[in-house]
Amino acid sequence: MSEISPELVKKLREVTGVGMMDCKKALQETKGDLEAAVVWLRKKGAAGAAKKASREAKEGVIGSYIHAGEKVGVLIEINCETDFVARTESFRNMVKDITLQIAAASPRFVQREEVPADEIAKEKDVAAGQVKGKPENIVEKIVSGKLDKFYQTHCLLEQTFIKDDKLTIRDLLNAKIAELGENIVVKRFSRFQLGETLSA
Repeated sequence: MSEISPELVKKLREVTGVGMMDCKKALQETKGDLEAAVVWLRKKGAAGAAKKASREAKEGVIGSYIHAGEKVGVLIEINCETDFVARTESFRNMVKDITLQIAAASPRFVQREEVPADEIAKEKDVAAGQVKGKPENIVEKIVSGKLDKFYQTHCLLEQTFIKDDKLTIRDLLNAKIAELGENIVVKRFSRFQLGETLSA
């Protein structure tokens, strides 16, 4: 295997923000091809994020955002494993991006597991009612598709990132976990809009 130059490793680190050893391994695996190494690291990042998800995240920040005109505000708690990571510019920028997402896209839940069972049942009923008379297997597929659409609209982690429509917020989080090497969890958020009434 040909020797990978430190300059190439440094360049990949600058592009991806991933640790030097991971960058070197990615370049070795892809025979020094920088673009292929970026792809390799992205694939590995998703796997790495899954492994880190079991680690406890008790540090982090409370982030806030007030939209221009002071009509919309967001408060969010995002946790990581160490105070060191919580203070990095990269982590802070991610928190800011997610508060902007919440202000713009109005999610109601962090993830689909938080949606109350009665609300899921209601959505299924509505979807099934719209396709009455079709074969049962077709109805099931349509209802499942409509439910996925509901989650993509109302669950933060499944929303399309407003700054990059090729990513979901979960993808953004996984990329940051791979970059910073710690588990990161969106714990909770509140979105306030001036004059809105709270539903029971």
